[in-house]
Amino acid sequence: MAAAETDREAPSALCSEFLHFSAKDTAAKWLQASNLPKEVYQHLACYVPKIYCLGPNLNPQNEDLLTPLLLQSPLEWYLCGEEPSVGLAKLEQNNQPSQLCGHVFKVGEPTYSCRECAADPTCVLCMQCFLGSVHKEHRYRMTTSGGGGFCDCGDTEAWKKGPYCQKHEPNISDSSQKDPLANMSEEMIVRTHNVFSIILKYAVDMLTWDKEDELPEGLEPPVRGDTYYCMLFNDEVHTYEQVIYTLQKAVNCTQKEAVSFATIVDRDGRKSVRFGDFQFCEQAKSVIVRNTSRQTKPLRVQVMHSSVVAHQCFALKALTWLGQIIRYSDALRRILCQVGLQRGPEGENSSLVDTLMLCDSKMWKGARNVYHQLFMSSLLMDSKYKKLFAIQFAKNYRCLQTDFMEDDHERVVSVTSLSVQLFTAPTVARMLITEENLMTTIIRTFMDHLRHRDLQGHFQFERYTAQQAFKFRRVQSLIGDLKYVLISRPTEWTDQLREKYLEGFDAFLELLKCMQGMDPVVRQVGQHIEMEPEWEAAFTLQMKLTHIISMMQEWCASDERVLIEAYKKCLSALTHCHSGFTDGEQPITLCMCGHSVDTIRYCVSQEKVSIHLPVSRLLAGLHALLSKTEVAYRFPEQLPLSELSPPMLIEHPLRCLILCAQVHAGMWRRNGFSLVNQIYYYHNVKCRVEMFDKDLIMLQAGASMMDPNHFLMIMLSRFELYHIFSSADCRKRYSRENANKDVLQQNNTLIEEMLHLVIMIVGERYTAGVGQVESSDETRREIVHQLCIRPMAHSELVKALSENENKETGMERVIDSVSLFKKPGVTGRGLYKLRPECAKMFNLYFYHYSRADQSKAEEAQRKIKRQNGEDSVLPPPVLPQFGPLFASLVNMLQCDVLLGILGAVLQWAMEPSGGHWSESMLQRVLHLIGMGLVEEQQHLIGSADDDTNFNFILKISRPGEAPANTPSILALLETLQNAPHLEVHKDMIRWILKTVTNIKTTRVCTASAPPSDSSGHSQEEMVRDKDKAERKRKAEMARLRREKIMAQMSEMQRHFINENKELFQQSLEELDPSTSSTLEHSPSSCDSTLVCVGPRRWRAGGSERRQMVTCILCQEEQEIRTDGKAMVLAAFVQRSTVMSKNRKRPPHNPDKYDPLFMHPDLSFGTHTGSCGHIMHSHCWQRYFEAVQAKEQRRQQRLRVHTSYDVENGEFLCPLCECLSNTVIPLLPLTKTSCSSEQPDLSQWLSIISQQMKALLSAHRKAADAEGVDDMDGVNDCPPPDGFKLDYSPKNPYSSTIKEMLTTFGTATYKVGLKVHPNEQDPRVPIMCWGSCAYTIQCIERLLVDEEKPLFGSLPCRQDDCLSSLTRFGSACWTVSSHTTVQNHFIRLLAGLVPDPRVENTPCILDIDMFHLLVSLVLSHPAILCLDSSGLSADAAQLHFLHLVTVAHVVQILLTSVPEEMRMEQESGGAEREEEENVCMLYNTLRTHLGSGLHEVSSGWHLWHCVKAGILPYLRAAALFFHYLNGAPAPPEFHTLGAGEWEALCGYLCLPSNLLQLYYNNQELMEPLLHGWCSHPGVLQGLQSSVALIRFPRESNHLIELPGDYSALINQASSFTCPKSGGDKSRAPTLCLVCGAMLCSQSYCCQTELEGEDVGACTAHTFACGAGVGIFLRVRESQVLFLAGKTKGCFYAPPYLDDYGETDQGLRRGNPLHLCQERYRKVQKLWRQHSITEEIGHAQEANQTLVGIDWQHL
Repeated sequence: MAAAETDREAPSALCSEFLHFSAKDTAAKWLQASNLPKEVYQHLACYVPKIYCLGPNLNPQNEDLLTPLLLQSPLEWYLCGEEPSVGLAKLEQNNQPSQLCGHVFKVGEPTYSCRECAADPTCVLCMQCFLGSVHKEHRYRMTTSGGGGFCDCGDTEAWKKGPYCQKHEPNISDSSQKDPLANMSEEMIVRTHNVFSIILKYAVDMLTWDKEDELPEGLEPPVRGDTYYCMLFNDEVHTYEQVIYTLQKAVNCTQKEAVSFATIVDRDGRKSVRFGDFQFCEQAKSVIVRNTSRQTKPLRVQVMHSSVVAHQCFALKALTWLGQIIRYSDALRRILCQVGLQRGPEGENSSLVDTLMLCDSKMWKGARNVYHQLFMSSLLMDSKYKKLFAIQFAKNYRCLQTDFMEDDHERVVSVTSLSVQLFTAPTVARMLITEENLMTTIIRTFMDHLRHRDLQGHFQFERYTAQQAFKFRRVQSLIGDLKYVLISRPTEWTDQLREKYLEGFDAFLELLKCMQGMDPVVRQVGQHIEMEPEWEAAFTLQMKLTHIISMMQEWCASDERVLIEAYKKCLSALTHCHSGFTDGEQPITLCMCGHSVDTIRYCVSQEKVSIHLPVSRLLAGLHALLSKTEVAYRFPEQLPLSELSPPMLIEHPLRCLILCAQVHAGMWRRNGFSLVNQIYYYHNVKCRVEMFDKDLIMLQAGASMMDPNHFLMIMLSRFELYHIFSSADCRKRYSRENANKDVLQQNNTLIEEMLHLVIMIVGERYTAGVGQVESSDETRREIVHQLCIRPMAHSELVKALSENENKETGMERVIDSVSLFKKPGVTGRGLYKLRPECAKMFNLYFYHYSRADQSKAEEAQRKIKRQNGEDSVLPPPVLPQFGPLFASLVNMLQCDVLLGILGAVLQWAMEPSGGHWSESMLQRVLHLIGMGLVEEQQHLIGSADDDTNFNFILKISRPGEAPANTPSILALLETLQNAPHLEVHKDMIRWILKTVTNIKTTRVCTASAPPSDSSGHSQEEMVRDKDKAERKRKAEMARLRREKIMAQMSEMQRHFINENKELFQQSLEELDPSTSSTLEHSPSSCDSTLVCVGPRRWRAGGSERRQMVTCILCQEEQEIRTDGKAMVLAAFVQRSTVMSKNRKRPPHNPDKYDPLFMHPDLSFGTHTGSCGHIMHSHCWQRYFEAVQAKEQRRQQRLRVHTSYDVENGEFLCPLCECLSNTVIPLLPLTKTSCSSEQPDLSQWLSIISQQMKALLSAHRKAADAEGVDDMDGVNDCPPPDGFKLDYSPKNPYSSTIKEMLTTFGTATYKVGLKVHPNEQDPRVPIMCWGSCAYTIQCIERLLVDEEKPLFGSLPCRQDDCLSSLTRFGSACWTVSSHTTVQNHFIRLLAGLVPDPRVENTPCILDIDMFHLLVSLVLSHPAILCLDSSGLSADAAQLHFLHLVTVAHVVQILLTSVPEEMRMEQESGGAEREEEENVCMLYNTLRTHLGSGLHEVSSGWHLWHCVKAGILPYLRAAALFFHYLNGAPAPPEFHTLGAGEWEALCGYLCLPSNLLQLYYNNQELMEPLLHGWCSHPGVLQGLQSSVALIRFPRESNHLIELPGDYSALINQASSFTCPKSGGDKSRAPTLCLVCGAMLCSQSYCCQTELEGEDVGACTAHTFACGAGVGIFLRVRESQVLFLAGKTKGCFYAPPYLDDYGETDQGLRRGNPLHLCQERYRKVQKLWRQHSITEEIGHAQEANQTLVGIDWQHL
């Protein structure tokens, strides 16, 4: 206890010392001091331990109070030389405000980047600057910050235009270049320099201090206690759970405390978990180390002396203070920068800033964050020092990165993450490249960290351990830095920049050389590969480098000298890689079609082959650039083009493409999935730009420098197809009939792939440099081909296009020229559809199509052509011209070898395929022939004279050479045109022959008469007309045939109906009992108006009462009868707050709560819904038992939730899988007799009150009889005539119906009150009546909100549900104890007709009148059954309705709002009477209540209030009596419109002037009125401050959401977690019902609910939505539905971007705006109580949702 005592006394001793302290005197003393640092240190040594770290828990309030006073204040006095507030204000006044914004982002704050003006994607604005800038009108991208960056507003280098917002716009007057120190006095500069250097040195020393028990010189405290902290540090290896578990063991704290410790450690990087003497702390340390060192390295724990911790705490405070002080003036900032970067005594890299950076990885998270913030607000905000700091950063780069590799914290909290602030500024980046050789440094550092190489020096990622994988992830951040350096290309080059860039390029080539040929594969033959090789690391590296490689090429392209040098370097690197290329391979000679070529023997299917060839691909890129920038023709002498060996260039890319072909042909099946995945990525949009595309360019470059015949022969040899095409007679291959089926299949696929490759080499010209095109043409073509597959959404298109380093695809510029946008509806997304005129660009063999895409596109395009009535042929499109370097490629189409190949395939096609050739092979051959023809057409158009050297038709018309005499290609086509087995290809062959004719005609015409070329056209037209006529004839025939068939069919139908007449008759009658009953409105009652209540009500005839239904499980039909088998309706009962007007009301204690009277605020209701499917009760019971049994079996097997909770009685409807938790029995309409004379209201009331008296005394007697029997003389009341108290009526229902009545009643009671089922509980019937009333009220509100008529617009499932619910309500008393129900009735009636003998009746203001009406009507049969005097239920219902209506009118008048002064609206005479009546009634109320009511003079206003207020009640009553008594609704209710009031009053048998109800029975009503008003609750209610419920109750809406999503993000980013003091919430979530912001999915906000830990959202649903919640997860842009603890699903948010798409997860960053229709849809789901059902459907459809722990959200 001693320790605690001294703790308690200490403050008072200190207080007196603190009170006498004067900052001014201290500062004055310091001014005189000779050795200032020593003085300041003494001051700190004395005071810091007295303020900080005095007990087990740090005490921030105390520290925040004392630190400014004792520690900061003297420093500020010294600095200013006067009162700090005055001095600092002066500084601020003289300061020119900085044009840089420099706002540092919090986690989750919205940031904006302009896609048109930003220099690169890292340039961002904060919300304030963005809203004040020009960019908000541009295309921008919105993201949420991960924290740590800052706003670039005002940085001219970051923006191409509009660098300033309105706030940071510079003044034109000031010359901003002047030195900020000019305005400051000399002495002040010296003083500032002194203070800053002392404090910064102190802070740096303390934060980098590594001794745990002693302090730096000059800081030892005067008295040293034995108090230590056991300090736990954060690492990224251990999970939350491990830390919590360990702490509970080590310092025996509760789970809650452990969680809070863990949260703080994670947030701040360290936390003391124990305070005491050394021994005590050491013991905790050893337990923690022991417990966490089993699998991984142990948690870092230190036992530190309290004074060390105190000084470290103050050091952080001091850095924060420096950050605040320098905001006052740029001069102070400049001095701090000078102090920080001043060289220390140790020379190079010894300034304070360097020390901090180099110790970064030794510091804890909190300390790092604080000093990074200081760097940002000082060094990075001062343009001069930013450059100096950048140089230091680059000098230390290697060390910093190496530290980062060893450190295990995320990059966000590492000093290396500042690279993004420095390297992205173009001037800084160029300066660092030239002065510090930054490019080379980064690349070499990168190479150092990837040390694993094989014998050839390639990277080797074999068998990656977790540790290596972790390091590999870290190394990738270096690539990011390189990307920042390269992201903006230089506009002008200096010699020094050229030199350093090329040096960096050399280093980069070294890196690529290590990748060239890595991860080689060899084909497995015989048996499957045993272990899948590691392939992902290499591809990750490739993906990360893709942009770098592209950017390197762009840099080269921007300067000719650099391009030439780079090309040479790259070529020599490639030659170096290929140096061992021909060794050991034997040379062979290939001959074919009279050509021969020398090459080597190499089989892809037998040797090693690698997919990684970055050096070749870089060279290919540079080669295309030579062509594009025309350097190749202007400086041919500087380029080594003559030394190139084309066969060497094409060798490796060709092998790679052949590997893909063989994998397609199924030759590498035994190599497992790793190879399939590699091929997939090779073609994938993420990698293809620098892989597949470049390989193709390389083949094009090689082929353009070779004889095409030679190229094709080498290609055939590599494809291992040479032997097939080279033999004199190609058909010999079939003499080998015994050839293996598989081999044939493989060869066919290889031939297809080979032909496809030729198509691509000749046809892919959309790369700038290869063809004469711009980059936008390339994008346009990509988009056209994507849209040829199907219309696509914006995001799909973006995914299908490759992004450049700025995350741009260039799509927006061209998308509108090729497509039309179609907006989405309430679901779905906006789609782009191809413009019809762009379809002619379609190329079936587009090189980026996968197999699946190709077939989809072909189908789609043929379908469109057929729909437009065109020929369904898909000819090759017209292509742009080749660039000069590649021009010779065209000749490949007319070279002998290719024509030989084409001829061979056509020869094979002469006979039906026996597997010797394939359809797609022929299709490719025809496509190639078509390409030749299109090319020739283009040549003819392009060149005026006839000497074009491209004459494809001539070549294809020549027959073969002498010995074989094969027919020419044209002749073959002529023959094939009529071959029956080639039906599919006919249109293409016909198109080819037609084109040949056209070209021939053109040639003839141009030769003879060049000017006119109409003849060519006319011929084409003739052919076309013929075609058209033919097609028309066919279409006409087809139409006639169709009509004939239709006529025959209808004739047969007529026959059939005539023969089977009686069948049809029956089925029509029985179609639907409900429709047929409404058809025959024979008003069987005496009065012709339709009335639904009272003695004159409409009565159903016998035929209309009959109702036949079919069970969905056994398909048996049955009539609904009271004594028959029970039929039930699947139903779902849930608690609801949808109508609630008071969400603050605490939930009731379920055991004590009495629900007899519903409060008008409807704070909790019970809603019943149904899917409308009907079953036999026994069928349902069997089904449910099966579900239970299945559930028990499943639980033993696997422990996951299903979408329904069987223990709570839930099941899915067997037909529609809708979630249900009980069944409602279906009951017939009750028969009622109608006796003519019924008592009027006053007689009836007296009878009823007599009956009540009798019942009450009887019940009292019974109660007393059980108790003490000495009160004989209880004042007995004789019952009125015909009222038998002891009569127990016979239950009219069959046993199964009784059982189902009990089932549903108990379920409603259980769910509504959240209690265990108990069918004896007196509250069961009350809950059933309440559910009936609440459901009707909900539906009435729903109809109003959707502006639908009261009747006729409900879907039949709701209709059936309401009718069975009300009829159930009128029958449920039969299965309860009669005494109970009678007691309920007595109490209910007392609420309406005050009765002194009934206690605790609520006042009239606290009763919901509709609930009261429903309960009275439904409980009255329990009284009526005792009465045999001929009173009818109908009269009682009418009297209840009249009484409750009067009570409601009074209730509305009591709560009416005094009218605003408005012009007295002159009403016609029609309403005059009502207005006078209502004024009289109101004044009567005032006489009873006196001052409680305001004076109201306007009768019009009062009548208006009454009419509007009572309408929902009347509508609900109409629904209730309609379903209860089965009276059909008059036609006025089926439409919206005027006259609703009169119709309602008529239907309910009420006078349209409701006040007549009062005045016609005035002598009866006066005492009632007096009774209501004299209830003490009324005056209290009127005078209390709590707002009364006003009528009509407004419908509840979901909250208003802002139109722009960023407003929400901003609101969420300023939201802090309510539990963990001011910490940013990780997953802020907005409740859409009440607007509360919650901190979801985190340990800090978990609470206990019914014995379980649940997250903030789940806990909130129980308070706000009775277990159902609708939330918006702001950072994810996702709507979350929750129901109970185990159910939930995500739903599309109501926010869409301009392309009509949602952005869940905010990945795309397009601006989002609220879509009202979608939000209304969510609101409708909520109002209809369909949230739980929606979740059920979602979970059934998507099993992954079931596994989520929803209760933790």
